[in-house]
Amino acid sequence: MAEHTPFPTDPHQPASRAEDTYRSQHRDYPGRHRDTGGRHRAPDGPTDLSVWATAQQTGPVQRRGRYVPESVKHPARMLPAIAAHAVRAYTRPGDLVLDPMCGIGTTLVEAAHAGRDAIGVEYEPRWSNIADANITHAQHQGATGRASVVRGDATRLRSLLPAALTGQVALVVTSPPYGPTVHGLVRPGAGGVAKFDNAYNDGTDRGNLAYRDLTGLADGFEQILAGCAALLRPGGTVVVTARPWRKNGQLVDLPSAVIAAGTRAGLIPTERCVALLAAVRDGHLVARPSFFQLQAVRKARTTGTPLHLITHEDVLIFTKPQSSASSAEPTCSHGESGGHQGSSSRDVAGDLGEGG
Repeated sequence: MAEHTPFPTDPHQPASRAEDTYRSQHRDYPGRHRDTGGRHRAPDGPTDLSVWATAQQTGPVQRRGRYVPESVKHPARMLPAIAAHAVRAYTRPGDLVLDPMCGIGTTLVEAAHAGRDAIGVEYEPRWSNIADANITHAQHQGATGRASVVRGDATRLRSLLPAALTGQVALVVTSPPYGPTVHGLVRPGAGGVAKFDNAYNDGTDRGNLAYRDLTGLADGFEQILAGCAALLRPGGTVVVTARPWRKNGQLVDLPSAVIAAGTRAGLIPTERCVALLAAVRDGHLVARPSFFQLQAVRKARTTGTPLHLITHEDVLIFTKPQSSASSAEPTCSHGESGGHQGSSSRDVAGDLGEGG
């Protein structure tokens, strides 16, 4: 397997040496970061739309041949079209994209194919290894952007990544874990329907944010966004996909929690868009629900709750203030959370005392 270029540099180097290496390799990097003018277009559509038609093809079709087959094992994959649209809308070629919870590397792969450089962080070794494979696969397919994954806890983002990246990131694209009823795959069996690939790990490592309640998840995500805010250039953009879900019949409003977390992290909420999970056909939405969504809706309706199928994700968009004087410099006293490393994945969390 061809080795992709480690980005930004060897995490085993001392921090000062890592920064020098990064600067020597990217002397022209700051000049490559340009504003996009704030305009964006829907896929194959006009500019300035708040509805992104990102599910004209199913997820498996979008990933077929573009991602390694093992990618399907992740319980909550972002649609590639969502990541691709965010990259096209808010960056230009040569910009740097960050995903602090990168999973199988969807954001990184789409950024690399679009000629952007990308770095991801992933807590779970299993997913970071698949992300590495997806990055290598993208390079074999001719992707011109560079990408790499760092394994570690993204609530300690600034400890994981070189200080030279501070103020260099143009765009953050990520999504917190949510909605256990939409996770996993099924197969029929003698005893009924068997569910699999529906968990982030075997349950023994509770460090993943997926195992926290809403308050704990929001607190952890605030730490992550605070780390992202420090790495963003002034005016840089953060795109977060989220959706509410129901637990014991009660609505869990994750999007509102994410907005509050971003504000506390010193970011400014600027847009709230919709990324469709349903296709548009002749003016109608064609839902693409999972087995678990169908099951949850059917059960709710039998008890009189008028639950409907999920056809979109909320896209919450923040910007970093142009003036550092008007920006609340991240003051989180917590850590920072995150991810994994490139085809030569090395555990950079070891010196921090973190699992991975």
